[in-house]
Amino acid sequence: MNHKNRYIREPVGSYFLLGPRGTGKSTWLEGRFVDALWVNLLEPDLHRRFAARPERLGELLRGNPTNKMVVIDEVQKVPELLTVVHQFIENKEGYRFILTGSSARKLKRSGMDLLAGRAGMSFCHPFMASELGVSFNLKEALRLGMIPLILGAEDPAETLAAYVMLYVREEVMAEGLVRDIGGFSRFLEAISFSHASLLNVAEVARECQVGRKTVEGYVSVLEDMLLGHRLPVFSRRAKRALIKQSKFYFADCGVFRSIRPKGPLDSPEEMDGAALEGLVYQHLKAWIDYSAGDHQLFFWRTQAGTEVDFIVYGEDEFCAFEVKNNQKVNRKDLRALRTFRADYPECKTALLYRGKERLLVDDVWCLPCEDFLSRLMPSKEILPA
Repeated sequence: MNHKNRYIREPVGSYFLLGPRGTGKSTWLEGRFVDALWVNLLEPDLHRRFAARPERLGELLRGNPTNKMVVIDEVQKVPELLTVVHQFIENKEGYRFILTGSSARKLKRSGMDLLAGRAGMSFCHPFMASELGVSFNLKEALRLGMIPLILGAEDPAETLAAYVMLYVREEVMAEGLVRDIGGFSRFLEAISFSHASLLNVAEVARECQVGRKTVEGYVSVLEDMLLGHRLPVFSRRAKRALIKQSKFYFADCGVFRSIRPKGPLDSPEEMDGAALEGLVYQHLKAWIDYSAGDHQLFFWRTQAGTEVDFIVYGEDEFCAFEVKNNQKVNRKDLRALRTFRADYPECKTALLYRGKERLLVDDVWCLPCEDFLSRLMPSKEILPA
């Protein structure tokens, strides 16, 4: 795949750059900082040496005094290096550190907070459609997802199939994040049925035959590995009784497709609908992390069952979205958005669907999903007024 410009937001000074494996963190940094002093902890020899003697990083920096730009790739592999990084930042010797990671779990345990206030935070997501430009194809995105490593492979489908096992082998097993790999593998299949749905921990526990607390721990592992996320309910100035459960999404719709078991009882329409909703979710999450300002992502569901898929709320945007895997707009699909807008008249509303026409129905924008995703860019208005 040809080089694509990315929207990754770069903080001033030293910072962490977190994102799932294969999303292009290293590729982006290699293009920006050609002459940086690079420590790649995925290289087995380097990993062994720094794990045995973390203070070796200080010796490396002292041996290259003119190179003040330092990239430590996959720093969670040797989190003890954060202590050395902290010392050099505190000494104010002009070093700038960029610390990439595909798992925050060991970093949290071992001292990411040590750099709080001294190192910023940035995120790298799967491609956004507008980063791909004319190369973006909605059908292919729903089938393969948007992870650069997969889309750039000679055989994307085969690479996608191996992607999750790569994570399980190199992150979960190697780092000892869970004790029962078999139970965790069953959990991955079971929670795939919760993608784009309410997360019922007790039901997932029954499906994969482990305890409820174990499932809670497994969900936290997925979140810390940046492979999955819980989406909370929007409850600001709530005028109706709302549920308290979160929804769950994998970080990439292709990863969801690769994990979800397929059989005679699984309709393609159901899986396509969940994949489409997941694709919109990952785009809105990327928009939030790449944009200026403080925004958050929610969903909305009353105890009576009225649900709006996504709410973007922040200082510059207040938007509600319903996602439908339909070719045509049906007025009944707008009911939830109209109900939400009755409670929040300040909110802009949109139905994203699989058709081709751009419509305004009952003051609700009805937008082709492919067109909406292709136009979505960080720090640009999400919806017209």
